[in-house]
Amino acid sequence: MMKDRFFEELKEKIQPYFEAGGSHSFDHTQRVFNNAVTISEGENVDLDIVKAAALLHDISRLKEDRNEVECHAEHGSETAGKILKEMNFPEDKIKNVVYAIKVHRHSKDVKPKTKEAAIIQDADRLDALGAICIARMFSTGGRLNRPLYNPNIPFDKIDLYNSALRDFSVSTIHSFHKKILKLKPETFKTKKAKEIAKDRYKFTEDFVERFKLEWDGKK
Repeated sequence: MMKDRFFEELKEKIQPYFEAGGSHSFDHTQRVFNNAVTISEGENVDLDIVKAAALLHDISRLKEDRNEVECHAEHGSETAGKILKEMNFPEDKIKNVVYAIKVHRHSKDVKPKTKEAAIIQDADRLDALGAICIARMFSTGGRLNRPLYNPNIPFDKIDLYNSALRDFSVSTIHSFHKKILKLKPETFKTKKAKEIAKDRYKFTEDFVERFKLEWDGKK
């Protein structure tokens, strides 16, 4: 097993790949790392693979946001492999790290073939639920100058994946309904993640309902 020092050095090495702020800055990666370690407890997995994949899963996210690459998961998996090779990470484990990163993107709906990849998927999705998710959503909404809420547009009348609405421009609350609240606890792959997701999902759901009540002056 790799020493903690290796992963601390890896963290330092990849800092330039992340934006200073926003919903996908390095603090998101650190939370995914923490989630992945927690989910791995009691599981028969290779923690070296889990930790490396968690730290490198969004290595190309900034490039995608700048329209320099089409898919940060696919491009990032290649970049991650090169970085790990340079740092003398065990050669026999690199391919599994690369795979976990390549399939981590939940919007692609790829069923992971390894336990480590399933953990990375779950760890990333957990950060899209709960209190921090709410903060991330409104932070992104503010950056895009997106309305908080538009009660004149029914939730069933917007397709979030329509190209014209890809930036979730209708409202942040619509984004919760069309994206976040689809991450139901039962869709997670691992037992521990399902348990954590259940609490975070309820918190998020309650927040959205309270928001709408307060908007109408009913709470």
